[in-house]
Amino acid sequence: MALFVPASRLTRRHLIFPLSLVLFEFATYIAHDMIQPGMLLVTHEFHVGPEWVSASLTAYLIGGIMLQWLLGPLSDKLGRRPVMLSGVAFFMLTCMATHWVQSIEQFVALRFLQGVSLCFIGAVGYAAIQEAFDESLSVKIMSLMANVALLAPLAGPLAGAAFLSFSDWRTMFWVFGGITAVALVGLWRSMPETSGDRSTSLSIPSLAKGYYALLKDRQVMSGSLAIGLATVPCLAWVALSPVILIHDEGLSRMDYALLQLPVFIAMIAGNLTLGRLATRLPIEQPLRLGAWPILIGLFIAAISSAINAHSYLWLTAGLSVYGFGTGLINAGLYRLTLFSSRVGKGRVAAMLGMVTIVVFALGIEAAKAAYFSGGSLRFSLINLLCGVLWFCLVRAFLSENKRRSTLAVQE
Repeated sequence: MALFVPASRLTRRHLIFPLSLVLFEFATYIAHDMIQPGMLLVTHEFHVGPEWVSASLTAYLIGGIMLQWLLGPLSDKLGRRPVMLSGVAFFMLTCMATHWVQSIEQFVALRFLQGVSLCFIGAVGYAAIQEAFDESLSVKIMSLMANVALLAPLAGPLAGAAFLSFSDWRTMFWVFGGITAVALVGLWRSMPETSGDRSTSLSIPSLAKGYYALLKDRQVMSGSLAIGLATVPCLAWVALSPVILIHDEGLSRMDYALLQLPVFIAMIAGNLTLGRLATRLPIEQPLRLGAWPILIGLFIAAISSAINAHSYLWLTAGLSVYGFGTGLINAGLYRLTLFSSRVGKGRVAAMLGMVTIVVFALGIEAAKAAYFSGGSLRFSLINLLCGVLWFCLVRAFLSENKRRSTLAVQE
């Protein structure tokens, strides 16, 4: 294919593509967040315990690992556009199929299949955004896209609680399928082709050699692990807050939904701040600024849980401070990690996606085990541990990034 020139200005024609992509991303997120207030209804209907509530998200995330290894290189070879469109259509169909599940096992299995669509967002969609726009514009777009995506956990619980007051949880999945259909039309009409090299090999030995090289690349791995660890406390809260707030604290579904607002509003504020800083500061600077609220917020949550195991308001406050920090750091860290290797961006995005989703799934299960064995204190300590590990990895990442930049200038 002809060389694609990244856009440096965001025109109306360029805008439709990221808007359609983020609408699909929004659909994949709201497919979890909107059902969360009804997960206890799902477990009750299928006569299983509350431990199955977090199993839905875990299955969703595991699904997001399964095809990352193939989709990145496949989109390097065939192009981002056809691979992305097929993934959006697959998610739409699996959402609609959920209407007919008859057991919790079938429900979780379909959640797994729906999670496969997460592979397309990270390994194909984000890579296309980074290729379609230059550095400062892509970071700004990614931060704005993150705000739209955050409307799912922000509005999802409230919308889910309201929806369940007049309809049932099965009908929700038709809504998710309808939103995805709109995104599919938008992507079909607007997504540019930024890649495509028919000479790219998809043989197992070639793929294995490429991924092994990435596995040994300290920058790719430290950046990927850091992105995953930074997000674990948020996902653990999304997965377990129905159990913490509704099942154990006895709050209503609406009270539970309202307590999601400060966490995700703070994340949106962090993303908006990053959007303003993206063209004014070096891309590394927001990572340093975001470390303070991340560590302070998680420390507040841990201390308040140690003082009072039922202090869910202070727990929410601490996670809100942390949320502002994560909004500041994710888009820039993603860009730096993706371009830290000269390998095809689809393959790097796939490795990044696989590593982060493994971290997500393990982190959620660790937080779940900690909560059910030791309550909110152990839950908060797991989150704090993730924050500390993130800080160590990012320091090492930025140090190595500076060393490589210096060597490149000298050469």
